[in-house]
Amino acid sequence: MKIDTVEYNEVRPGEMTGTAVQRREDRHLLTGDARYTDDIQYPGMGYLALLGSQYAHARIESIDVSDAEARSDVIAVYTYHDLLESGLDGTMPAAELDAEDLQEDGTNEEDTSVKRPLLADDRVRYQGQPVAAVVAEERYAAFDALDAIDVEYERLDAAPELDDAVSSDAPTIHDPAPNNVAFEWETGEREETEEAFSGAAHTVSLDPSNNRVIPTAIEPRAAVAQYQPSDDKLTVELSSQNPHAVQNRLGDVLGLPRHRITVRVPDVGGGFGAKLQPYAGHLLTAWCSMQLERPIKWQARRTDDFQSMVHARRQRTTIEAALDESGHIVALRGDIDADLGGYPTVGGVGIPKGTAGMLCGAYDIDVGHVTVRGVMTNTAPISAYRGAGRPEAAYIIERLASACARELDMDPVEFRRRNFIPPEAFPVETGLGMNYDSGEYEKTLDRALELVEYDAFLERQERARDDGRYLGIGISSYVEICGGSAGSIESGQVRVNADGQVVVHTGTQDTGQGHATSYAQIVSDELGVDYDTIEIVEGDTDKVTEGGGTAGSRSLPMAGNAIRKASRGIEEKARTIAAHQLEASEADIEFSDGEFHVRGAPEYGVTFQDVANAAYNPRKLPDDVDPGLETSVYFEPEGSTAPFGTHVAIVEVDPETGEISFQRYLAVDDVGPQVNPKLVEGQIVGGIVQGIGQALYEDGHYDSNGNLATSSLQDYAIPKTISVPDIEWDSTVTPSPNNALGVKGVGEAGTIGSMPAVVNAVLDALEPFGVETLDMPLTNETVWSAIETANGG
Repeated sequence: MKIDTVEYNEVRPGEMTGTAVQRREDRHLLTGDARYTDDIQYPGMGYLALLGSQYAHARIESIDVSDAEARSDVIAVYTYHDLLESGLDGTMPAAELDAEDLQEDGTNEEDTSVKRPLLADDRVRYQGQPVAAVVAEERYAAFDALDAIDVEYERLDAAPELDDAVSSDAPTIHDPAPNNVAFEWETGEREETEEAFSGAAHTVSLDPSNNRVIPTAIEPRAAVAQYQPSDDKLTVELSSQNPHAVQNRLGDVLGLPRHRITVRVPDVGGGFGAKLQPYAGHLLTAWCSMQLERPIKWQARRTDDFQSMVHARRQRTTIEAALDESGHIVALRGDIDADLGGYPTVGGVGIPKGTAGMLCGAYDIDVGHVTVRGVMTNTAPISAYRGAGRPEAAYIIERLASACARELDMDPVEFRRRNFIPPEAFPVETGLGMNYDSGEYEKTLDRALELVEYDAFLERQERARDDGRYLGIGISSYVEICGGSAGSIESGQVRVNADGQVVVHTGTQDTGQGHATSYAQIVSDELGVDYDTIEIVEGDTDKVTEGGGTAGSRSLPMAGNAIRKASRGIEEKARTIAAHQLEASEADIEFSDGEFHVRGAPEYGVTFQDVANAAYNPRKLPDDVDPGLETSVYFEPEGSTAPFGTHVAIVEVDPETGEISFQRYLAVDDVGPQVNPKLVEGQIVGGIVQGIGQALYEDGHYDSNGNLATSSLQDYAIPKTISVPDIEWDSTVTPSPNNALGVKGVGEAGTIGSMPAVVNAVLDALEPFGVETLDMPLTNETVWSAIETANGG
C-alpha cells in the first residue's frame, strides 16, 4: 500500500486524525535550518576531549598529565582524583547487584554495588573507558593534548566473550561478583513446565544467538554546558532522548537542586535508545563548566561512540518447545546468558528479563519457564537499542516456530495459525506472565500471504530449485509490548492564547518520529482549530517540568493521550465561557467545527477564538471562572499496548558465493488506529532496515584481548540503500482498550519483526543443502561456509 501525503491546509480540523499530513518538521531539516548540539557556539567556549583506555582490562599504575598541562592551548586536565578533590564522589549510578542473585562464594552481601566512575579510578574494564579529560581552547587542541598524557597500565587478562567470563579461570571484573555473574533470575513455572515436557509427543530445541550490535546514529553524542556562578544556575544542551532523566542525573552527580538545572535538547540526529542516559562526557561537560566558569562543549568522535557508547543485543539462548500430537506448543523452556558489558546498567539488567518474558510470542502456550543469567564481560556496557529485548525474543520464538514446523513436516504458516492466541482470549496473560491487550494475529498473517501470493511462490520456488536456483521465504508473526504501562505517567499541557494560538507542552522528546505533526493533528481535531496555529514544545526542562522522554514506543500512547486529555479539559472550560457569552445553559451548548452554539440554533454561536479572547478578559467571564485557558494533566494508561504483525522476506541465495539477494520484503503491521499513516509507515520501514542490518551485516566484534575490531564505519557494516529491498507495507487495525485513542506503539515494531523473517528466509533457501541453523549476521562467508560444511567440505 502506497501512502501519499497531503498538505495540512487540504484537511479540515476534525478530520486530521487518520490522515497522512505532510510532516511539518521536514522543511526545517531539509533547508539547513536544523540546529544540532555541535552547531551551538558561545563566546569563550572551551572544548572537552576524553582519553579512553587502550586496554580492555588493566590496573592504572600512574597518570602523568604534566606534558598535557604544559601546552599553551590547554585550559585544564582532570583525572579521577581531581573529581574527588572537588567534592564529587567521582561516580555515576550503575545497576545494583542483588545480593540474593550472587553465587554463594563468600561475597560480602553488603558490598553489592558496582560503582561506575566518571573517569577510571584504579582500574579499567573495557577499551575506550574514559581515563582522563582535557579542556582546551580549540577542539583539535584538546584531541592533540590527549596524546601527551602518559598512562602506565598493568595489563590484566580480559574476558570479552560470555564463555571467557564464566570459565573457571576467568578474571574477576568486579569484586562483588567474583564469578562475573551479576544476577540470576527466572520467570514462569518450573515444575509445571517439566511436567508438560515429560508428556510431550515431540520436543524441538534450538540454540539461537543474538549478535552484538552498536547503535550508530548519524549524530554522535554531544553536549554544551554553561554555568552561571552568580545564581548557581547550570544550563546543558545536548543530544538526548530524555531531558528530564539527564536533569535528574546531573543533580545527583553534581549536587545541584533540579530547579537550578536547565536541560535543553536541540535537533537530534538519531537516538535509537543509546541516547536515553547521560554518559561521562555529558556529566563532565557540566562539571568542567562549573569548575572553569565558562561554556564547555563535548563532541564525541565516531570511534568514541563505537568504543564507549552502550552496545546492545548480545545474548545466547537455549530454547525448547514441547508439542502435542496435533502440533500445539504446550510448554516452553529456555536459558538466556546475557552480556552486560564492563558495567551493569539498569537497561542492561532489565532487557534480558524482558526478553525472557516475551518468549511466548504470539502463541497460545499454557506454561513456560526461562532462566536468565547476566554476565559481565570486558566490553562496552550493554543497554537499550531499538526494541530493547523484544527483537531478541521475537528472533528466538520465530526461529523456534519455523524449526517446529520442520520437525513436524508442517507448513510454517499452518503451524503459526494453529498456535496463535485466538482473538476471543484477549486481554490475555501468557504462560510467561506478560499481558497483551488485544490482538487478531490471523488478520495480519492472511493479509501478508495474500499480498505475497504465498501458494504461487511455493510453486515458483520448486521450479527454481529444479533450475539450480535457491529461493527462500521467511515468516515472522511477531508481537511486542510497549507504549507505557499502568503506573507510568506522562505530562500534557495545552494553553490557548488570547489570539487563539495553541501551545502544547509534553515530556517526550522528538528524535525524528514526527511528534510536532502527530500531536498537532490530535489537538486540531479535539479543539477544532487550524493545524498551523498549534505549536508543540518538547525538550526544555524549564518549559516542561516533568516528562518520561522517548523510549519504548511510548510517545503517542502516552503523550498523545495526555495531550488529548488536556485538550478535553480546554474544551470543558471553553464550553463554560461560551455558555456565559451566549446566556445559555452549559448543557445546551454544542461544539463542532471550532464553534460553540446553542443546541438547535446553529446560527447562535461564538467561535473558539472568540472564547479564547474572552478567557483573558475578566469582565467576560462567569464569576466563578478564573481568567486564562490552560490545562495541565498527567496521563496514566490502564496497561501497556501489544502491537503485532506478520513480516515476509523472500530471498535468493547463491551457493557458489553465499550471497543473499532480496526478491521481496513485505510487512503487515497492526499498531491500532493510526494518527498519521505516513509517519507509521516511516517508523516501520526504518525499523525493518535496522533489523536487516543485524540479520545480515552488523556485528560488534572484540578480539581475544578485548580490543574492539569494529570501531569505525570502515569495519562495522550498516545497511546502505543499495543493500535493502523496496519494502512493501500494509496494516490492519485492532485498537488497544488501554488508552482512549486506542493507539499502540510503533517505533520499534519494524526492528522486531524483521530479523527472524530474514533469517528464516535464508534457512528456507538452504533447506536442500541440509543447513538447519545459522547465527547472525548472515554474511556471504557465513552462508558459504555453512553450505560447504553441510556438503562435507
